[in-house]
Amino acid sequence: MKTYRYALAVLAISAVGYSTCQAQSGSNGNVDNTMEVQRKKIDSLDKKLIEVLGARERAVKEIGVYKAKNNIPPLQAARFQEVMKKGIEAGEKEGLSAEFISELLNAIHKESLRIEESLKTDK
Repeated sequence: MKTYRYALAVLAISAVGYSTCQAQSGSNGNVDNTMEVQRKKIDSLDKKLIEVLGARERAVKEIGVYKAKNNIPPLQAARFQEVMKKGIEAGEKEGLSAEFISELLNAIHKESLRIEESLKTDK
């Protein structure tokens, strides 16, 4: 649960920070244009990130339907290790720590398993 909350915090922190700073800067009228532009960029990227996560989970649902029909367990440990390895390698190229990528992918994987498990029980 901790990693799930951590990932959600990472996704939401810029939006919360942006609205807080907007409220503060609105009172004195001194808005740093560079910061405002970058925060808008972050907001846009956060939205895209969540859209990509939604698309990923829709693909997970399709796989989950297949697994449920064919009595395949949701957890495929070897596949998850492959995803984790590729994710850490890709993250390193972007300057992201292995710890961050691991926590993020674990949170995503937890949500994917939740979705797949729910499909099994709906069967």
